[in-house]
Amino acid sequence: MNLHIHPTNQGANAAATELLAQWLMAANTRTVMVAAGNSPLELYRRIAERRLSLSHLNVFALDEYVGVPLGEPRNCANLMLRTVGQAWGIPSTQFHVVSSLQKDALASVQAHERRIQDAGGLDVLILGLGQNGHLGFNEPGSVEDSVGRLLDLEPVSVEANRLWFGGDYAPNQGVTVGLKTILAARHILILAFGPHKKAAVVGMAEGPRGPHSPASFLQGRPTVHAFLDEAAAAGLKARK
Repeated sequence: MNLHIHPTNQGANAAATELLAQWLMAANTRTVMVAAGNSPLELYRRIAERRLSLSHLNVFALDEYVGVPLGEPRNCANLMLRTVGQAWGIPSTQFHVVSSLQKDALASVQAHERRIQDAGGLDVLILGLGQNGHLGFNEPGSVEDSVGRLLDLEPVSVEANRLWFGGDYAPNQGVTVGLKTILAARHILILAFGPHKKAAVVGMAEGPRGPHSPASFLQGRPTVHAFLDEAAAAGLKARK
């Protein structure tokens, strides 16, 4: 894992944009997975500003809240459609999401993973880091070869969801691509900003590797690049 630590999140985003733009424009990049949430939004905006030619890409959403209406603009599908699909000029037929409806979510993510496999796997994956070390909605306890599934969420994730939706919703379930698909991605970029991510960053980069911190499975992978601000990186031994 490569750690890139910057004084501010703006500096980290600027550096992450440079690397991501190189990956997206590489001749062999065809499939990209994107995470929702606050952390990657500035990165997506910066890529959109560059007006790169990205219409050849197939873009896949990482996960989705369950129990939120399909038309809710803040769910993962609609947020990613605006900030990545439309902003990057991805044709609608090449932008793939999973359903937020309880009755459809599991079948939807299973079909999602089959589509990724049929496309040859993921070339580029952009992640945020959950406060409890989750990747997507792969909560603590998720094993390294887990597949796409519907999960109950931990209280810290439910509270983060409540804040994201301004109290309108507080989803206690999520549907996510599994760690098996995530860890098979050829290039992974992960972002973590702010003091509330400090413990998760330590678990990801320096903690013991295991299901207690799904992000710890990124350790030992030279194609993983983590972009952090000083506040998020403050607990790392290397910073001391």
